[in-house]
Amino acid sequence: MLKIVLISGKRKCGKDFVSERLQRRLGSRSRIVRISEPIKSEWARKLQLDLDALLSDGPYKEKYRRDMIVWSDEVRARDYGYFCRVAMEEALSRQQTPYILVSDVRRKNDIKWFRETYGAEKVITLRLTSRPETRCARGWTFTAGIDDVPSECDLDDLADGFDFVLANDEELDQEAIDLLLDKLQLQYR
Repeated sequence: MLKIVLISGKRKCGKDFVSERLQRRLGSRSRIVRISEPIKSEWARKLQLDLDALLSDGPYKEKYRRDMIVWSDEVRARDYGYFCRVAMEEALSRQQTPYILVSDVRRKNDIKWFRETYGAEKVITLRLTSRPETRCARGWTFTAGIDDVPSECDLDDLADGFDFVLANDEELDQEAIDLLLDKLQLQYR
């Protein structure tokens, strides 16, 4: 049975890191899906940008982040599930896996789309948190127009609305990842 884990959190809280650690433990039984990939692909095509650099975690992406957010908000205003749908179509067109890890859920409408499309019983929400000083140590600096807009803040008032919340301030060892997999009820053995 398909299970979809929606992973959310602020910038530099470790969404990609945790997603990759979970996938490594789950192996071929899982796939990471990034809603940002179709956003970045379309943005790169539209402006003739370097897609690989845009997909990385470096300064190139940061140079275009604010404009990408504005543009993707315009697309979402017309069709709130557009980028979720495109990301999942690409993922499901490949080899089927029982677990999908969506590593970059940022909005209530993302969660709504997944629950409406796949059923609430197949969707698990995981919120990652990190102290500001931890995020700063990972390279985060508050940026107006990025850290104070819906792409970063829309899920802030859902504190009790997540199935699981994980503080990601310390190094997560294999035991912590296995414990998380058990809580998420994802079989990894």
